[in-house]
Amino acid sequence: MESRLSSCRGCLLGLAVGDAMGYTVDGKSWQEIREDYGPNGLLGYDLANGTAEVSSYTQLAAYTANGLLLALNRGKLEGYPKFIGLSMKEWARKQNLPRDPEKTWCWVSKIPQLRRRHCRDSRMLDALRFDTLGTPEAPTNRNDAPGSLTAAAMVGLAFDPKRMDPPHVGILGAKAVAMTHGNADAFLSGAVLAYAVAGITAEPKVPLMTHFEQAISAMEVQFSDQFPYAKELATQLKKALELADPDCDGQAVMEQLECRSAGQCLAGAMFASLSCAGDLDTAMVLAVNHSGRSAAVGALTGALLGAKLGAEALPEFYLENLDVVAVLETLAQDLEMGTPTSGLFDDDWDLKYTRGIPVGNYGQTE
Repeated sequence: MESRLSSCRGCLLGLAVGDAMGYTVDGKSWQEIREDYGPNGLLGYDLANGTAEVSSYTQLAAYTANGLLLALNRGKLEGYPKFIGLSMKEWARKQNLPRDPEKTWCWVSKIPQLRRRHCRDSRMLDALRFDTLGTPEAPTNRNDAPGSLTAAAMVGLAFDPKRMDPPHVGILGAKAVAMTHGNADAFLSGAVLAYAVAGITAEPKVPLMTHFEQAISAMEVQFSDQFPYAKELATQLKKALELADPDCDGQAVMEQLECRSAGQCLAGAMFASLSCAGDLDTAMVLAVNHSGRSAAVGALTGALLGAKLGAEALPEFYLENLDVVAVLETLAQDLEMGTPTSGLFDDDWDLKYTRGIPVGNYGQTE
């Protein structure tokens, strides 16, 4: 139990660390990063008023985790997609109308740090304005960006064999991404990521390479008949695994991987996670210093490696200035331990997941 809780905490906190570090250079070329930060690029947070601020990747992860907990509170597996969609829509409303008077379902909506407008995917926000969200079978767009991949990571974090059968992890991971990103590259990457996070948090002592290989294989077997692109994505991700070597020129490989589409960002995160010899600091520097989507790759790398190493392995200097640490700690603990049948279904749980009210001082203003 303690090992899994540490893995869950590490996943959410690591995701935020990589996001906060990467978003300040997101969209810049490697040459521009070096011009701004020196020949070795960005080596730590670029603080804003003393704070390492998180972007939409952490925000969406927090909202999705809250949505999954709303579904768990109702004890119905079929409700998972509904409440993931509900939480995503609520996040989008808070991005556009911070003072939206409508009833909120998610207690994280009360946290001002989770409403900042950083790294917003405008096409994703457009998709969330529709009454009906996309599915893998009926996409609403062909967006292949990585904007909603962190939602799939939360699906993996919520996995418990008592809650769902293992094959459903991939299905739900794909569905979570397809709501806003209808390209097969995006939602199939969501399936791989959900499988990888579920496997790592269940068995953190198993090598990352094994988890990645199993997740890719599970996605390919499960989806290739319906979506032929599954084989192409599997080949792309396996190539990133082959390139992983602590002695290689990691930055050159990150440029080679491009890290722009969802599949490329996941490939970059897998490569960075495997090439750092178990050192989170080394992985973070590699994950954000390239010409691709630095916040996305940083967030995914932090989630994967944080789940593997556990929260205790995260250097304190990454956490002391980081936004919303207490919020993420609460969500991690609730995903791991808090269900109506766990004995933790108390007044605090009721406030958070029935009435949408935070419990504790998270700096909320509403």
